[in-house]
Amino acid sequence: MYVTKKGNEKFMDKKRVRLTVAYDGTAYHGWQLQNNGITIESELNRCLTQLLGEAVQVIGASRTDAGVHALGNIAVFDTAAPIPAEKISYALNQRLPEDIRILRSEEVAADWHPRRVKSRKTYEYRIYRGAFPMPTRRLYTFFTYHTLDVEAMRRAAGCLVGEHDFKSFCQAGAQVESTVRNIFSVELLEQGPELVLRICGSGFLYNMVRIIAGTLLEVGQGRRRPEDMEAVLAACDRRAAGPTAPARGLTLVEYEFGEES
Repeated sequence: MYVTKKGNEKFMDKKRVRLTVAYDGTAYHGWQLQNNGITIESELNRCLTQLLGEAVQVIGASRTDAGVHALGNIAVFDTAAPIPAEKISYALNQRLPEDIRILRSEEVAADWHPRRVKSRKTYEYRIYRGAFPMPTRRLYTFFTYHTLDVEAMRRAAGCLVGEHDFKSFCQAGAQVESTVRNIFSVELLEQGPELVLRICGSGFLYNMVRIIAGTLLEVGQGRRRPEDMEAVLAACDRRAAGPTAPARGLTLVEYEFGEES
């Protein structure tokens, strides 16, 4: 940020600041502003406006749904405030609720936009397996008492890697220009009683990861065959896939950015 002069007046140029945001989404109506509840975006706007003394509207990279968590979602905003970009995280965390934290704040180019750059997003969907639910994991995992065939789930998940039309895994009615997405990797990791679906891609459709999780759970329970996943993809019909798994098991764990797209 720098000061320009015009006659005897001084004008403070704005800088663009990028935030890395972690949050527990349990108490929020998702990321995006809503008329009927508090969201991550509304809390960021409120606290930034208080801190900087100017109206602030953040632009988010990923509009996570109600109940979904994040270890590193991304937001940017413009400000003329003199506080250094790298110091904003410290001051903002003093004002935010304790279930939202800024892990990093940094200045970026004035035209940098989180949804106009090439990116890789990684999500994890956590499934808790046991005879009974674990109370301390109830907000962060989906519980099942079914014995799951993990190898069958892995074979089914392998069909998703690559560029495909994922219309079958998109919530009906979603407004998107294209339902084609590129999935770089899909893993199923066993961590004690938890089975973690870890999926990395260039982008995801509305409820896509949760529908994939719901479909893979049906495979694990023996209600679908692993090879059925190819037919589900080819159908390009939401009715061909399984149910949408609950939001609480889903976390956006990592965002990586490349060049402008």
